[in-house]
Amino acid sequence: MANFTKSVAAIHDLSGFGRCSLSVISPILSVMGIQTVAVPTAVLSTHTGGFGEVVLEDLTDYIEKALEHYKRINLSFDCIYTGFLGSKEQINHCLDFINSYKDALVVVDPVMGDNGKAYKTYTKEMCDSVVNLVHEADLITPNKTEMYILLKKDYDPAPLTHQQAKSNLLKLSELGPSRVIVTGIELADMTISNIAYDRDTNAFWRVICSYVPKNYPGTGDIFASIVVGSILNGDSLAIAMERATRFLELTIKTTYSYGSDPKEGVMLEKNLAWLTKSHSLNGYQSI
Repeated sequence: MANFTKSVAAIHDLSGFGRCSLSVISPILSVMGIQTVAVPTAVLSTHTGGFGEVVLEDLTDYIEKALEHYKRINLSFDCIYTGFLGSKEQINHCLDFINSYKDALVVVDPVMGDNGKAYKTYTKEMCDSVVNLVHEADLITPNKTEMYILLKKDYDPAPLTHQQAKSNLLKLSELGPSRVIVTGIELADMTISNIAYDRDTNAFWRVICSYVPKNYPGTGDIFASIVVGSILNGDSLAIAMERATRFLELTIKTTYSYGSDPKEGVMLEKNLAWLTKSHSLNGYQSI
C-alpha cells in the first residue's frame, strides 16, 4: 500500500487526559506533515502522575494483531518509534515490528525512569529487555536517569564534564544506535543541555536549555516526536535537537505563565503552529 506522506508506527500508550504519549505524539507529527499510525500499548483514562486510580486497558495482544494486519495489506512505514512499554512481551512485539520493516528508521525513547530512579514497573529484567530494543535502534533519546540505567551505572547527580558527556554518548552508541540524544544533562559549566552524538559524522553536539522551576508530564514524548519529525523531514541531528528544544522552551514557558496545574501537561495547543513555520536554528554547539 503506497504512502503519499511519510508515516510513523508509534508504539506508545494512550492517556486520555494529561497531554502525554500518543495524545501529543499524533498532533506533533501531523503538523510536521507526517502520518502517525498509532499502535497503542494500553489505553488509560489519565496518565499515572497524580489523578488517583487510573482506568487502564492493556492492549498487549493488540500490538501483534495490528502488525499482522499491516503486513497483510502491505502497509509500509518510514519509522518505527517506541516509547513507554509495560512488559517484556510488549518489547518483543516492538522487535517484531522492527524486524518486519528493515528499511524503517528505528527510534527508541527508552522510557524507564526519571529523577534518578527507575519506574516501579521497570525491574532488572525489563531494563535488560529495553537494552535489547536499543541494540536495534538507529536513534535513542534517553534522559539522564535512563542513560545511567542503559549503561548499568549507579545514578550520579553531579554535573558532567564535556569529556564525561562525550564518553557516555559514545558508550550509548556502542549499544547499537548510530545517533544518540541525552536530555536534561547538567554540565560542569553549570548549564543544562541536551547533548547528542552522530556516529556517521563523529560529531558531538549540545543545545543549552532554559530552566523553568516546574516539571510537566509528556515533555519527553514531545521532544522525541519533534526529533523524529525533523529527521524524517531532512534535518540534521543537531538541528532536530535544537528544534525540539526550542519548541519545548516556548511551550513550557507559555504553560508556566498561566500557572496551570503541572499534572495537566504543557499547553501544546497554543504553540503547535510554531512547528509549521521556518525558523533560524543555529544555537547548537559542538562539544
